[in-house]
Amino acid sequence: MGVVVVVGLSILVSLFIFELSFIVPTYAVAGMWILLALGLNVQWGYAGLINFSVAAFWGIGMYSVALLSAPGSPLGFEFNPGVALVAAIVVSALTALIIGIPTLRLRADYLAIASIGFAEIIRELVSNERELTAGTQGVSIPALLPELATSLDAVFAPDAPAFPYRGLVDFLLVAITVFVVYLFLRRLHISPWGRVLRTIRSDEDLAKALGKNTYWLKMQAFVLGSVLMAIAGFFYAYQFRFVLPETLEPINTFYVWVAVILGGTGSNRGAILGGLTLVAVRVFPSFFINFLALDVNVGAVRLLIVGLLIIGIVRFRPQGILPPRSELIWPAARDGGEKQ
Repeated sequence: MGVVVVVGLSILVSLFIFELSFIVPTYAVAGMWILLALGLNVQWGYAGLINFSVAAFWGIGMYSVALLSAPGSPLGFEFNPGVALVAAIVVSALTALIIGIPTLRLRADYLAIASIGFAEIIRELVSNERELTAGTQGVSIPALLPELATSLDAVFAPDAPAFPYRGLVDFLLVAITVFVVYLFLRRLHISPWGRVLRTIRSDEDLAKALGKNTYWLKMQAFVLGSVLMAIAGFFYAYQFRFVLPETLEPINTFYVWVAVILGGTGSNRGAILGGLTLVAVRVFPSFFINFLALDVNVGAVRLLIVGLLIIGIVRFRPQGILPPRSELIWPAARDGGEKQ
């Protein structure tokens, strides 16, 4: 219910400020960021896994589209988008397994270090292997389901010279995906699998003493979260119709972490709110700076706002804006929050 209220209010407020042709593609992008936040929430919020390679798994998703289905791909396959989606899921799952096998038996900081190295490897690989990825030239990607966009154009704007609600198809597809993923994760969170993960996050030795295979359960959470990030990359490729190695900069991993922390670690509702907040932070500064004709660096303003938000959350609400319900919070975190 809280999620519906938050999303509904945000859309309502947006309708009073912006035009629909701006709102639709913006919320399509917000859905993509929400998928990233939900993926990281599974890894960090559920299982306590520190993953700094969000951008790398995101890149696996977007480059699966660019290399397998785009007409301008250096590989020249031009497969169906469904093939690219399956490839993104399979490759991200296998990659997560390869990273997780040597690191998940160790302390959490080893996974963090390995994930940083993996993210840089993927970024350098995409930048320098021009024969395979087109390097810094990037790859153009056609619209997803253009026939559906034409049909919507005929229904909603038959007299317009061009489809005015660009991104409506992307918005509908990502909204349905977010809804399905949210229900799936909500079910998982209250299932025995979710309860064991919360125990692992709180006290892994206790989970082992109860006979649970903590290594395999953490692996499942790591793979699931990575697959969700790759699916987000799939949608990003079709929303922006162009992919570049610069997209895989570590700053984007940082933004996803901010979204999870702001919303509430371990909370799916919080991940959705965090994703919406993140898009607002990325969109509103440039809008107001252009409106007021200010000569300031937009990127610096965004980072300033993010910093202020983090300080405010840590100071006044360390559990996040929409934390998980009390029965879903691991005891150590609840005690820590009360002490703070």
